[in-house]
Amino acid sequence: MKRRLLLAAAPAFAAGCAAPVPADYASERPELDLTRYFDGTVTAHGLFADRSGRVVRRFVVAMDCRWNGPDGVLDERFTYSDGQTERRIWRLRQEGGGRYTGTADDVVGRAEGQVAGNAFQWQYTLRLPVDGRVIEVRFDDWMYLIDDRTMLNKARMSKFGVHLGDVTLAFTKG
Repeated sequence: MKRRLLLAAAPAFAAGCAAPVPADYASERPELDLTRYFDGTVTAHGLFADRSGRVVRRFVVAMDCRWNGPDGVLDERFTYSDGQTERRIWRLRQEGGGRYTGTADDVVGRAEGQVAGNAFQWQYTLRLPVDGRVIEVRFDDWMYLIDDRTMLNKARMSKFGVHLGDVTLAFTKG
């Protein structure tokens, strides 16, 4: 009897543990339009925390963003707290239906994302230099538009399904 009850409850429990999807935010406002938000200059302040929650690195990103129809370029210039600098140039494409794809020199294959309401989920694999070698790390990146100027971003980093840490950013437009 206990086993049957447990099996009957399993689908409800699993549904309660399901990860969020962009559609969960479809009714949230203000509505995020990536082509409008990432147009012009945007500054981001961020940090990387390891899986224990310890802040390992802080950084500022100066972004120059522009669109030509469905094609966008996000030119990101990172300055880390230790003085190191880095540049990433995203080439984005608006695919329709709230879907976006993107590439960058240090991205493996193609990034894919979906906008709904005030949220954007973006997933990709990034080549990261770590201790003199390069490793490939999976990002599950979520952005939430707070108002016309502010967007918050939290990205979960993993390798082989193992949580490595989180990147948190606050974007300010203009």
